[in-house]
Amino acid sequence: MNDQRERLRVLGAGICSLMLVLGVARFAYTPLLPLMQQQAGLGIAAAGWLAAINYAGYLTGAVVASLISDLVLKDRLYRIGLVVAVVSTAVMGLTTDVTIWALSRFVAGLASAAGMLLGTGLILNWLIRHNHRSELGIHFSGIGLGIAGCAAAVALMSHWLDWREQWFAFTVIGALLLVPALRWLPAPDRSKVTKGGQEMVDKPPTATFMRLLMAAYFCAGIGYVVSATFIVAIIDHLPGLSGNGTLVFLVLGAAAAPACIVWDLIARRSGDVNALILTALLQIVGILLPVMADSLAAALAGAMLFGGSFIGTVSLVLTMAGRYYPTRPAKMMGKMTLSYGVAQIIGPAVTGWLAVSLGSYSAGLYLAAAVMAVGTVLLLMLKAVERRDASAGVAALKPCPQH
Repeated sequence: MNDQRERLRVLGAGICSLMLVLGVARFAYTPLLPLMQQQAGLGIAAAGWLAAINYAGYLTGAVVASLISDLVLKDRLYRIGLVVAVVSTAVMGLTTDVTIWALSRFVAGLASAAGMLLGTGLILNWLIRHNHRSELGIHFSGIGLGIAGCAAAVALMSHWLDWREQWFAFTVIGALLLVPALRWLPAPDRSKVTKGGQEMVDKPPTATFMRLLMAAYFCAGIGYVVSATFIVAIIDHLPGLSGNGTLVFLVLGAAAAPACIVWDLIARRSGDVNALILTALLQIVGILLPVMADSLAAALAGAMLFGGSFIGTVSLVLTMAGRYYPTRPAKMMGKMTLSYGVAQIIGPAVTGWLAVSLGSYSAGLYLAAAVMAVGTVLLLMLKAVERRDASAGVAALKPCPQH
C-alpha cells in the first residue's frame, strides 16, 4: 500500500508541475489574449509573435534537456524551472512593454520545458525504477487540468479583475501549485537497476524509425499549436459565436484531462503507432469542425476532439521515448520536442501573418489540418518500418512489466 501511495504522490507532483508550467505559465496567455488586446493594446501580429517567442523558449529548453544525462542536474533544473514559471507569470502583469512581455514569454517557455521534459523524464524514470507501468496518462492529465483551470479562472475573474490583476491572480495560483510539485517528487536515484534488481538498459529504435517519428511529430506540432494558441480568438471572431471562445477553451482542456489515461489503454491493446494514427485523424476533425460547421455545437465538439487527441499524441510519443531510453528518458524526449517545438515557432507566426493578410484565422486552421494529413501518412509509413524492424529481429516496443 505504501508503494501505491508513493506512486500517487509522485504522479501528483507531476500533475501540479504541468498545471503550473503549462497551465499557468503558458496557457493562461490564451484566454487572456482577447482581454490584453482590448485593455492593453496588444495587436494581432504582436500576439502571434509573443506565442512564437514562448515556443522559442520551450525549444531552447528542449535542446538543453536533450543534452543532459545527469539525473541530479535534471532534478535541480526542474526545480529552478518551476520557480521561474511563477516569476515569469508575475512579470506579465507588471508592464505593457512588448519587449518585456517577450522576455517573460521566452523565460516561461524555458520553464515549460523544465517541467514538461525534465519533470516527465524524472517521473518516468521513477516509475520504471519502482517496477510500475511505464505509462504517463495520469501524469499528463495535468496539462488538460491546467488548460481547463485557466479558462475557468479567466471566465470567473473577468467579472471583477482587469487583465493585469488576473496575471497577478495566476501568480498566486502558480505559487500554490509550486509547493506539492517540489515536495512530492523524491530526489533521483542514479543506480542502473530497478528496485526489483533488474538492470535498466536503453534499447534505441532504428535511425529510420526515429526520423519518421520526428517528422510526424513536427506535423503534430503544427496541428496543435495553431488551435491551442488562437482558439479563443478564432471562436470570438466567428459569426454568432463571439464571447464563447473561453468556454470552448475550457471544454478543450476538460477533454484533455482524462484523455491520456484512455490513450494508455488504447495503446496497450492496439500498439503505440496505431494509437498515434488514431490521434492524428481525430485531431484533423477537431481542427476543422469549428470553421466548417460554424455553430457553437460544432465548436464544442471540435474542442473535445482536439483536446482529447493532441494530448494523446504528446503522451504516447514521450512515453515511447521513456521506454526506449529508461536510464535517460529526457534525452530522446528533448529530441522529439525539438521537432514539435520548431513547429510551434513557425505555426503561430504564420497564422498571425495569415490573419493580418486575409483578415481571418481560418486559413491557419486549414493549413494546420493539411500538415496533420501529411503527418498521418508519415505515421502509416512508420507502421511499415516498425513491422520491418520487428521481422528483422529488432526488439518490439513493449511496456515494462507490472510488479
